[in-house]
Amino acid sequence: MALAGPALAEMHEVQMLNRGEAGPMVFEPGFLRVEPGDTVKFIAADPGHNAESILEMIPENAEAFKGKINEEIEITFDAEGLYGIKCLPHYAMGMVMTVAVGEVSEAPQNYLEGRIPPRARKRFEAQLSNL
Repeated sequence: MALAGPALAEMHEVQMLNRGEAGPMVFEPGFLRVEPGDTVKFIAADPGHNAESILEMIPENAEAFKGKINEEIEITFDAEGLYGIKCLPHYAMGMVMTVAVGEVSEAPQNYLEGRIPPRARKRFEAQLSNL
């Protein structure tokens, strides 16, 4: 008799692009839902990009991360919740994405508070409509 083990963690890929389906300076996809333990590989498909967490937009028990410009970075998301991610050089141009880990159905009340550039805020609002 075979016993079912824990679900295997998945690897997801996100492209960091100068231009994509949502316009200039984007992560593709811009919204990603994953399970705790899944890993996301951020791929510098175009030069000049990085991926880093926005400290005020990650779960309290999550570890912040910061990738280097022009380099791939793999992040394993263990803590459930929402993660706001930016490309530091292009944050003001709206280069952001949202990773939803686990059974997240809405953003925390204060999720979009603070100093978020207008283009980034607009993209975050669109991404959160996927919850």
